[in-house]
Amino acid sequence: MGDVARQLHLEPSYLAHLTSSVQLGFIAGTLIFAILSVADRFSPVKVFFCCAMIAAVINLGASLNSINTTSLIICRFATGFFLAGIYPVGMKIASDHYRQGLGKSLGFLVGALVLGTAFPHFLKSMTAGLPYKHVIYGTSILSALGGCAMLSLVPDGPDRKQGQKLNFSRFLDGFSNPKFRAAAFGYFGHMWELYAFWVFVPVFLAAYKDHYPATDLNIPLLSFLIIAVGSLSCVASGYLSQKFGPKRTATIALLTSGICCVVSPLFLFANAMIAFIIFLFVWSMAVIADSPLFSTLVAQNASAETKGSALTIVNSIGFAITIVSIQLVTALRTAANAQYIYMILAAGPVLGLIALMRQKTSPC
Repeated sequence: MGDVARQLHLEPSYLAHLTSSVQLGFIAGTLIFAILSVADRFSPVKVFFCCAMIAAVINLGASLNSINTTSLIICRFATGFFLAGIYPVGMKIASDHYRQGLGKSLGFLVGALVLGTAFPHFLKSMTAGLPYKHVIYGTSILSALGGCAMLSLVPDGPDRKQGQKLNFSRFLDGFSNPKFRAAAFGYFGHMWELYAFWVFVPVFLAAYKDHYPATDLNIPLLSFLIIAVGSLSCVASGYLSQKFGPKRTATIALLTSGICCVVSPLFLFANAMIAFIIFLFVWSMAVIADSPLFSTLVAQNASAETKGSALTIVNSIGFAITIVSIQLVTALRTAANAQYIYMILAAGPVLGLIALMRQKTSPC
């Protein structure tokens, strides 16, 4: 997207708008999918397949020679819209297959999400001498292959209960359950930090390279590695949740990532490059480790008939929050405060921890 922005002679800040347009599309898609109970009324595997194929085609729009700023925003928005049929629907499929050990299965699923999020950075590092369009082609091909793999290899789960009637407010029923509400608000606090961190990882690296010009950093490759390592922590947290419970494990992860936000000024421009890189790896592992656990808690405390819609609406609100945090950091960030601005991301973990602590009984 940075290459596209440069081709169109756009300001670097435009990248935040491109990211937010995908998030807005995802929010709109998840809201509509939740209201219409798409994942509960129709086969979630077929919904996943259709959305993966449509998103793959729309994503190619960013590679058109005739692309302009308006059409680029529309393409990114539409891509995000159909991602609403992939991420939350994928969690619905997993929850239909795994009544027991859901935390572990979602740990693997969200770990795959993390790898998918990081993979375009890897593609960019591997195609450095090629036009940027090859990255777009690669991501669209992978999306289509993922949809085909789901349709051909994964049946609807045995615990799936089809929602029969269209009810425009049923998707909000879960919020009347205190355990569901605690899990959802913990997830919202987590989301305030997560995508802002992912978006700014290349910015951290570029700023460090500017601060220490002699430093040799492969920014795309390092961005991939830093984000991708979170997949390991998702799997690990899934296993740990089987021993300590998803709520306790999520609480520890959320607390750790909040601490990383607070101490970030000590490391983001540290003279020791090793300390800087290690800190980003630790933060990356902490920031995502609780994600599959919050989704587990949401799924476990939603009714079987509305589980898909409950996961979808929680995702919708969570991604709306990411837009606020990304845009806020972008608007407030200056050369003078670049070292300290990311401390405001700690607000999310703090509020999430308050929500979890207020629910005295474990929502396991």
